Amino acid sequence: MMMNCEERFNQIYGRDPEGIAFCPYRICPIGAHSDHNLGKITGLAINKGIHIAYAPKQNGVVEMASLQFPKRAQWHIASVPAQKQDDWADYLRGATWALAKQHQLHIGLCGVIEGSLPIGGLSSSAAVIISFLTALCKVNGISLSQQEIIDVAYDAELNYVGVSVGKLDQSCEVLSKKDHLLYLDTKDNHYELIPEHPAMKPYRIAIFFSGLEHSLAGSKYNMRVDELRAGVYALQALAGMEYGKFNEAMGRNVPREVYERYKSQLPEPWARRCEHWYTEFERVEKGAEAWRRGDIEAYGKLSFESGWSSIHNWESGAPEQIRLYEIMTQTEGIYGGRFSGAGFKGCCMALIDPAFEESISRQVTEAYLKDFPAMAGKYEVFICESADGVML
Repeated sequence: MMMNCEERFNQIYGRDPEGIAFCPYRICPIGAHSDHNLGKITGLAINKGIHIAYAPKQNGVVEMASLQFPKRAQWHIASVPAQKQDDWADYLRGATWALAKQHQLHIGLCGVIEGSLPIGGLSSSAAVIISFLTALCKVNGISLSQQEIIDVAYDAELNYVGVSVGKLDQSCEVLSKKDHLLYLDTKDNHYELIPEHPAMKPYRIAIFFSGLEHSLAGSKYNMRVDELRAGVYALQALAGMEYGKFNEAMGRNVPREVYERYKSQLPEPWARRCEHWYTEFERVEKGAEAWRRGDIEAYGKLSFESGWSSIHNWESGAPEQIRLYEIMTQTEGIYGGRFSGAGFKGCCMALIDPAFEESISRQVTEAYLKDFPAMAGKYEVFICESADGVML
């Protein structure tokens, strides 16, 4: 069956695309808001994501259209705008810019992007970058390792688009394996793919889209990261530890005991951001062990706790998302869940018992739309499975 991006490509160019690039979205049930400070994460890729129908352009021009946005974008691989343009294609320009720093690019491409879920909360920005990178590498005959594509995608989002991300999203979308949990230490990139235990109860992944689309670059995301870093920086000073530049201060380099000893001297917002980071680190380690022994209920409970901390300690989440989270905690058949993504608008994700799939969908929808009737027609529920990471 032809996808919408293929049909649109055919309409624009009067021929079929020469390739289809795909990058899955990801969920991070435990480990949110920690990777930018060298924390640990757990995550899964899902069987929805970003497709790009594309063909090479020998003249080096990149010409991209999106099914989600009206305006087409165009630039040359040798002259990417030095500054972001504040539109949807900045992620693609950033990918071109980051790849060109390390590899000679000779061939451009024309393409059409299609997202299989609404934008917001599933690391769609990283998936857009990575799917585009795989297409750009393909037409230029470039072969990247998994770590290289993670690093290039990270560079694009952090240093071109300007979002203070860690490597959680890119790592989940590249390294994941179906029916395994990715357990990653972002300090040294060491990771483990923990298989589902034979005794584990069955699960599926429910995505509840609040109806609100979001942009990390325009959200409070960067400010929260700065507040955490300010707390860590202050802890180093209070404890008489050596410290360098502000943006090099990392939660991972300040022991939990130091935080516990000096937290009462921190401004309250900084202390809360640190509280989330240190407790989330602990939850990830406990969650990986719960998954290893096949206890999805314990893993799910930790995911709910992660969601609570994101609301109260990290102070993220639009009212719509917070309500969705509350409904999820009261719905039978949901093992656990939280905001998906940075938690400023977007989605909630849940690990669910497949036997309750219909009742969960019905109950969550009814309760949510009762409180937010204006979201009728925008709010959606999707049931997904775990999936392999991007094919390079």
